[in-house]
Amino acid sequence: METWELVARERVRDTLAAYTHAGDRGRIEDLAATFTEDGVLELRSGETLAGREAITAMLSGVAERGSAPSRGVPGIIRHFVANVRFEEVTPERVRTAAYFLVMNAHGPDHWGRYRDTLVPVGDRWLFEHRFVSTDGMAADSVMAS
Repeated sequence: METWELVARERVRDTLAAYTHAGDRGRIEDLAATFTEDGVLELRSGETLAGREAITAMLSGVAERGSAPSRGVPGIIRHFVANVRFEEVTPERVRTAAYFLVMNAHGPDHWGRYRDTLVPVGDRWLFEHRFVSTDGMAADSVMAS
């Protein structure tokens, strides 16, 4: 493996973490900044959001639901990303696949898979396309409903 590939992989890992940390903290503009200007967030439900503004608008509502106190317990959201697999790594594009689990103060909220394409922008790697497939959710899911 060449040095450029190691650097690309670590920058991609940083973007994956930046996305989840920003989302967990309700910093939706920071989350949207992990996408290219015209990046696409596609949901298995069929909803497709193109561009940072559209991503911010939709996810702001989700963040509000997730952080609102429910049943007297303060809202807390934690995304866990596991088994990141690099399916393609070139100097122009990286494709990854991973699993995710979202926890709230009551336990598991929802879980599924990410399928991502990232591209270099300056010294960062940003999402050009993120496909989110929610495979299951708790009966009382706060965020996936």
